[in-house]
Order: sequence, then structure tokens, then C-alpha cells
Amino acid sequence: MKRLFALILFISLWFGVSLAATPAAYAEFSFNALTPCATSSAFQDRLQSQVDGYTARLANFQAGSGPAEYLKGKINQTEARFAKYAKADLLCGEDGLPHLITDGRWSRASEFNIPALLFLYIAGWIGWVGRAYEVTILKDKATAFQKEIILDVPLAIKCMLTGFAWPLAAIREFSTGKLVVPENEITVSPR
Repeated sequence: MKRLFALILFISLWFGVSLAATPAAYAEFSFNALTPCATSSAFQDRLQSQVDGYTARLANFQAGSGPAEYLKGKINQTEARFAKYAKADLLCGEDGLPHLITDGRWSRASEFNIPALLFLYIAGWIGWVGRAYEVTILKDKATAFQKEIILDVPLAIKCMLTGFAWPLAAIREFSTGKLVVPENEITVSPR
């Protein structure tokens, strides 16, 4: 019962914090200082400054040489990056740099929330795979120490390929009691 309560509390806090958006929180932030990057003069000045810097360096090299082609590629990459920022409807500040809005609005979810959730998923995958590998090698006490130093690559790949469903596996192990150890098995240092 204690575990079920903890799981429900965790889920409610997770969704409550990530989805809760009160009008009072919106009132504290003003978009007046931000303008769309496509119409921002500071954004255009920043683009021109970077392109001018590459163009000035380009004058030092012969046309068609390796460094000249590299600098032409950098100019094209810079122009493409700035065009992508302008097309993505990002908001720029007075410094001409795009600013990410992370206040929980779904209209701005692609700027921070989606990448953050993807990061958490990948970090969880890595952690779950490491945990699965450790749990598996500890079943054979004789070779566990050696397999921590020299990886068992086929076993590591097997753990890695099954790790994509780590959120479901974590919930399953939490509900069955395999994810956490009983309180009586936790050592407490003397105080």
C-alpha cells in the first residue's frame, strides 16, 4: 500500500508540475521585450556580422582553395541556421539571439518540453541498461567482478536492445517490489 501511494504521488506530482499552468504565472512574464526573429533588426544585424566575419577571412585565401571552400560552407551554414530560426517562429531579444519560452504553454512545447522529455528518456535508457547489466552479472557471483571490468559485450547488447521499454519495465518492477529493497536490508551507518 505504501508503494502504491508513493507511485500515485510521484505520477500526480510529475503531471501536476509539468502540466499546471496558472494565469498568475503567465502574468509575471511579458513578451513585450521579445520580437519574432524574422522581423528583429538585431537578429538581422547579428546574421550580417557573422557573414561579414567569414567574408573578411575569405579574402585571405585563393578562390577554390580548401580554406576558401570551407569558409563558403560556413557562410552557407550560418545563413541556413538563421533562416531556420526565423522560420521556426522563435522570439528574439534585444541582443538578437533567440530565447526559449519554458512556461509550460503547449504552443511553445517544441522549444523546451519535447527536447527535455527526450533527454530524460535517453538518460533513463542508459541508466536502466547499466542497471540491467549489473543485475544480470551479479547472478553469477564467481564472474561478476571480472564482468564489471571487462564487459560481456553480447550481454551488454542484449540489455541495450531491451532497454528501450525502460519506463514500462520500471513500473512493472516497482509494482512487484523488485525495484526497491525492503527497509530492513538497507544499512545505516552509526551516528
